[in-house]
Amino acid sequence: MKTPRLSYVLLAAALCMAAASCSTHRTASRGRHGRQPKVDIEVFVRDHILSDRQQLIVEEALSWQGTPYKYGAAEKGESTDCSGFTMNVYKTALNISIPRNSAKQSEFCRAVQMKHVRACDLVFFATGSDKSKVSHVGIVLDQESFIHASSSKGVTVSRFDSPYWLTRIVGFGRVPGM
Repeated sequence: MKTPRLSYVLLAAALCMAAASCSTHRTASRGRHGRQPKVDIEVFVRDHILSDRQQLIVEEALSWQGTPYKYGAAEKGESTDCSGFTMNVYKTALNISIPRNSAKQSEFCRAVQMKHVRACDLVFFATGSDKSKVSHVGIVLDQESFIHASSSKGVTVSRFDSPYWLTRIVGFGRVPGM
C-alpha cells in the first residue's frame, strides 16, 4: 500500500467535509481522539444499508465496544489490541482469517481508494514515530466513523474528522472475500 500520505489526508478531509455537510446524525461531545458514545448495534444496522456479510462484521465489531486495551491480547470483553480486535471480528463473523499484525493486515488487504471505501474495509494509521509505517488498524463503519481498539479508551468508535486520526491515515484495505 505505497500511496502518497498527503493524498490520503486530503481525500479524507474532503470525504469528512462532504459527509458532515449532509449528515443527519446528532453531534455528540467528543474526547481528544474524536471518541463517540457507545453505538447501539440495532440502531446502527437499521440506519445503514449493509450487505448480509457487512452486517455480520458490523454487529460483531460493535459488540466489542468497551473491551479494554491490552497489547498482545485478543479476547472480547477481556482485553485486546487493535489487530487482535480486527482479526477476531473477521474470524468470528465470517470465518475469515487475517494476519495478527496491523502492518501485515495492510499487506494482506487489497488497497482501496478513498472514493471506494465502504463499511467493513480496514483503515490503517501510522501512530508511531515513523509516519509511513502502519501501526494501527480499525474497521470502517461508514463515511464518518470507524471502530478500533484505542490504547487509551479500549474498543471504541471514533470519527475520521478528528484531527488526531485524520493526520495519521495511511490507507484503506479490503479483506479478501469482502
